[in-house]
Amino acid sequence: MKYDIKDIKLAKKGALRIEWAGNNMPVLKLIQERFSKEKPLKGLKVAACLHVTTETGVLMEVLKTGGAEVYLCASNPLSTQDDVAAALVKDLGISVFSIKGEDTKTYYKHIQEVLAIKPDITMDDGADLVSSIHQRDKSMHSNIIGGTEETTTGVIRLKALAKEGKLRYPIIAVNDAQTKHLFDNRYGTGQSTIDGVIRATNKLIAGANFVVCGYGWCGKGVAMRAKGLGAKAIVVEVDPLKALEACMDGFEVMPIKDAAKIGDIFVTVTGDINVIRGEHFKVMKDGAIVANSGHFNVEIDIDSLKKMAKSRRPTRDFVDEYTLNSGHRIYILGEGRLINLAAAEGHPAQVMDMSFANQALGAEYMVKNYKELNNDVYSVPSDIDKNIAALKLKSMGIKIDVLTPEQEKYLASWEMGT
Repeated sequence: MKYDIKDIKLAKKGALRIEWAGNNMPVLKLIQERFSKEKPLKGLKVAACLHVTTETGVLMEVLKTGGAEVYLCASNPLSTQDDVAAALVKDLGISVFSIKGEDTKTYYKHIQEVLAIKPDITMDDGADLVSSIHQRDKSMHSNIIGGTEETTTGVIRLKALAKEGKLRYPIIAVNDAQTKHLFDNRYGTGQSTIDGVIRATNKLIAGANFVVCGYGWCGKGVAMRAKGLGAKAIVVEVDPLKALEACMDGFEVMPIKDAAKIGDIFVTVTGDINVIRGEHFKVMKDGAIVANSGHFNVEIDIDSLKKMAKSRRPTRDFVDEYTLNSGHRIYILGEGRLINLAAAEGHPAQVMDMSFANQALGAEYMVKNYKELNNDVYSVPSDIDKNIAALKLKSMGIKIDVLTPEQEKYLASWEMGT
């Protein structure tokens, strides 16, 4: 079995941590029970490019239980938990190509290792795997029947590919499932981003001017959690509807050029490039902390900061201090990569339970329906979405009402009015 990980001796610790995550992922465990009997993925090769975390470890176990031959690489150079990678190799016999802190060359080499198996299904987080496939000869991957995509960033890239008519096979947009973005993006990103900032800096959030760039579901979660810890949360937006929503949610809204002057802590969650640039660094306070929780490390223009700085040094794990000619110090966290995974452990298992349930059921759906699908990006079917929500409520011991026959008739008719 081929693999490339940091240290196989870390497997025992990783196994215990995967077990802990699994204990908090009841929906995925229910799916695993069914997969063990039905084997819906039997004989299929799955190439997965995901954050190699404890929760991903549980998903890999479920896919293998369903009959799949699974190969895994990282979707971000700093997001790998090396003990989890070791446990997946040693205990589950899954080929993993992932090392925390790997350079860009190694990162893409690992993606090519996973693609070398000629997969039937791809499972992506950010679309680097699919992008790599589309840069290769089509005949090399003609056997791929479909794939899934986890993130907002990845879905945006794949929809652009589909719009140009270049997408080679159908993709299920897991990120668009309500049981994903309403919970994973908001509550998962919100909590884990704050966790990453605190672990990296040990800074007090209460009383700080906390600038959140982007008010999508991830930005909403970050702003909500910062406010909950006593920060004065400030939102930066380009979309008038989202800006208006942020305002009515009780947040101050302003352009980044103004927020840069007063912010103590900055977090980007936009999915776009160079949100915080050289002109913003120039006016920041001494000691300003800048982090990113968007998928790629492009939201902070670190190259401009490097050119502006007269010195640079690491001061803590995942903290780089840049000193400007003015004497002001800017602190960049996690090299501008996902701070919730670079310095912390990513989203809590309870929300990844739903996200990865969508991944597992999305893969099953693709196997059953790929012949009827075009080369396009599809939403998770609503019945799968609602089933996951129902299972999650059941696992939490929560019951809800059902419509009476009278209510169903009323909603399905047009005759009844006042």
